[in-house]
Amino acid sequence: MKGLSAAIIVTLALCFGSAAMAEGSADAGKAKSAVCAACHGPDGNSVNPEWPSLAGQHPDFIVSQLQHYQAGNRQNVLMSPQASALNEQDMADLAAFYSGQSITPKEADPQLLTRGQQLYRGGDPDRGITACIACHGPKGQGNPLAGYPAIAGQHATYLATQLRLYASGERKSDANQMMRSIARQMTEKDILAVTSFMQGLR
Repeated sequence: MKGLSAAIIVTLALCFGSAAMAEGSADAGKAKSAVCAACHGPDGNSVNPEWPSLAGQHPDFIVSQLQHYQAGNRQNVLMSPQASALNEQDMADLAAFYSGQSITPKEADPQLLTRGQQLYRGGDPDRGITACIACHGPKGQGNPLAGYPAIAGQHATYLATQLRLYASGERKSDANQMMRSIARQMTEKDILAVTSFMQGLR
């Protein structure tokens, strides 16, 4: 019993220690975000649709993606070297800052709305395309506990690029190859429609 109690205490200490290490400071993150602002905007809203907006994204997801860049599971000529220079505290601070910002609402292309909504809400079971709503939620806010990102208001251009990277297998940061499996079943028209719908979610 004494050994078991000691094990529990050690386990709790490790858990609390990890949580403390992972805690970020939004103020420190704002100061560290000066370089990031060139692509992601000073408040996390990117003006270039090729680059993602980080405003309002779940902090754990931001940290996990920076870790994926460091590990090589995600590769980008701009992001990979930037991520390689960050330590755990830097990542937590940046995540705390960006998660506290508000994403700028955007609109969906009316011509793509019907098909995009169909795919997002119902998927296409006959073709093995799971409904996006299952993981990203009815309003695109994602599920932070499961590690699913918020996608509402994200640039459709950026989202479409990521789906193509998943489909080709170049991006490998999805758990259990979930996104790769879905994206491979999607046509280019599917990708353009559903990402436009995501862009208009709020």
